[in-house]
Amino acid sequence: MGVVSDGKKAVRLLHRALKSRASVQRVRRRLAERGPHPHEHFQIAVYFADGAVNMYQMRQWYRPLARLAERWPVVVLSRSASGAEKLLEEGALPVAFVPTVRNLEKFIAKQDIRIVLYVNQNTRNFQMFRYGRCWHVFINHGESDKMYMTTNQYKAYDYALIAGQAARERLSRTLWDYDLDRRAIEIGRPQADHYSGTLPYTPNERIVVLYAPTWEGDRPSAHYGSIASHGQTLVSALLATGRHRVIYRPHPRSGVVDPGYGDAHRRILAAIAAANAADPSAQHVYDDGPELGWQLAAADVAIVDISAMVYDRLAAGKPLLITRPADERASIDTNGYLSACEWLTVQGAHDIVAEVERVRADEQAVARLRTWVQHYFGDTTPGVATEKFHAAIERLMRTWDEWNARELEALAARGSNSDENAA
Repeated sequence: MGVVSDGKKAVRLLHRALKSRASVQRVRRRLAERGPHPHEHFQIAVYFADGAVNMYQMRQWYRPLARLAERWPVVVLSRSASGAEKLLEEGALPVAFVPTVRNLEKFIAKQDIRIVLYVNQNTRNFQMFRYGRCWHVFINHGESDKMYMTTNQYKAYDYALIAGQAARERLSRTLWDYDLDRRAIEIGRPQADHYSGTLPYTPNERIVVLYAPTWEGDRPSAHYGSIASHGQTLVSALLATGRHRVIYRPHPRSGVVDPGYGDAHRRILAAIAAANAADPSAQHVYDDGPELGWQLAAADVAIVDISAMVYDRLAAGKPLLITRPADERASIDTNGYLSACEWLTVQGAHDIVAEVERVRADEQAVARLRTWVQHYFGDTTPGVATEKFHAAIERLMRTWDEWNARELEALAARGSNSDENAA
């Protein structure tokens, strides 16, 4: 039995290696067609060591970074072939494919990189930290009250761009000896300035409900996913009314750990397809596209799990329900918005139509929501967060110039002293 199992593993590994090799070849061909990047051109790099499965972490930054690149050229340093392939396919930003440290070194040597931005905590980030003459800045891929948001890994970066006061308080409670005043810069949520896009349906009198669950999680403390516990029930109830339009946007990793969770996801897809077949005018949406924004702005009510999607929607300032994890071992931070949010329990999912109506009509809940929006993101007037983001980068560029000037002065002084000693 062990020999058979080992053989199957070997076949899987071989298949994976061949698939990766093919992906590498496609990426290199594509880049060769585009020609070499100009030398000494890029000043900002976004370091992305993940593959295609985590592209959602990059996609939400496409538009803010494209706007930033109008002033300071931006390039994505992609370490994974599948990630580079997706980045090239989606074409939002210039891409440098640097799978090895040697590739990375050669590219950096030809550019004028002053700031390196990081959207996640991939362990391969450490390979980029070796470069001391640029600022390493953690920008994250969302704002939330998950444990991930207070990791001691923040200290590995020179600076962190955070959303607002809630993030500052969260880090202050958790991290020892971390100079928040100097190293954490508040920028709000610049992605919210780009909550737009083409709607895949024709708006009418139907109430639009966004259901955006996260994946099942890989340990009990992170069992935030609701597809199996809440999702089938609430989606079926909303599909049945004839008055609602469901936008279903699950996390791309849904079902990667628990096959049962993946089965529940597929049953929801089947229910949406059946509802659209029965009434094509319903125009329910299964959304697995790369673009995030229009969903958050268009939905009358959003139902999300504990994840960054809570805060993506919170930035829109519109009615929001958060699923209460079915697993009591799931870690919930009760210091922030989750201490006062509108919870949707497993039992409440059976009465989802009434729950949707309640949060839409509750003016006091809407007022409370605005207070939390201010706490997490500051001023959400369109354009303000983008201005803060650009101001933060400008500040870091100015500081880079100051450090560089001091270093050049020190080198000149050492050279002068050497000449005097030789004389």
